[in-house]
This record gives sequence, C-alpha cells and structure tokens, in this order.
Amino acid sequence: MRTLKPKHQRLVLVVVALIALLAAGLLAAYALRSQASYFYLPEQLLADPPEIGQPVRLGGMVEEGSLATDSDGVTMRFMVTGRENSRIPVRFSGIAPDLFVEGSGVVAEGRLASNGVFVADNLLAKHDENYVPRELQDMEQHQAAEMAEETTVGLE
Repeated sequence: MRTLKPKHQRLVLVVVALIALLAAGLLAAYALRSQASYFYLPEQLLADPPEIGQPVRLGGMVEEGSLATDSDGVTMRFMVTGRENSRIPVRFSGIAPDLFVEGSGVVAEGRLASNGVFVADNLLAKHDENYVPRELQDMEQHQAAEMAEETTVGLE
C-alpha cells in the first residue's frame, strides 16, 4: 500500500475541510430559510397574504376599543390597524406584556388562520420614544437637565 506524500495529504485535508464547511453552510441556510418569519403590515397582509400556517410577524397599532378578553381569562382578541385603515383581527392566548394596551404599537408573531384571523403565539409591545424616568416626570425640562448634570459632574 502506497502512502501519500505530505504535500498531497495537506491537499486532501484542505479539500475535505472545504466540503465540510460547504455542507455546514448549506445546512444552516436551509434551517434559516424554514425558520424565517416575514414581517407584514396590515395592508400588506390583506393585499398579499402568506400561506395559511406560515410563521410571520404582524406589526401595527392596537385599535382603540377592540381589546376583549374571552371567558377563559387567557385568550384576548383585538384588531391591529395599519396606515391605510386596514384592520386585521388577532387572537392571542397567554400573558400579554405590561406595555400592551389599546392605542399602542404591537408586533404579533404567529400565523394566519384559514378564517382570516391572525393567531398570535407571542406579542411584543412597543413603547413610545418619550420615556421619562418616574423621578423626573413632575419636573420641568430645565430642572430635569440640571439634575442630570449634577449626577454626571463627578464622573469625568
């Protein structure tokens, strides 16, 4: 039996490593493709709905007056609205985030059912960008700025 020269051994090792790396990359791409969840606005979901059961994300605003809890105390129903007065009914069973209220932004992760209702597995509530710490809520803007400046004086 003939042995390979060290030069050829390295070449075989490099080729095997490249094949393994390529196989791992293809496997990862396939797994990500099947797990990808697309983001839809309500108007996009109505215009071009995904396949029934395909995991997607629906983002919009929770319509005022639409939030209702079923008699089981866990299932909630509400409408998600978009920019063009489009409305999507959503059903969610579980514990909603603390920031989830009517009139706020929401991203619902789930699937579109055959009856047109979006069945959410998870809710992500969006907060507004005007966050003010509780300690600074009753202060005027210049007072809050002075307090913030005082707390950073010794940090420089």
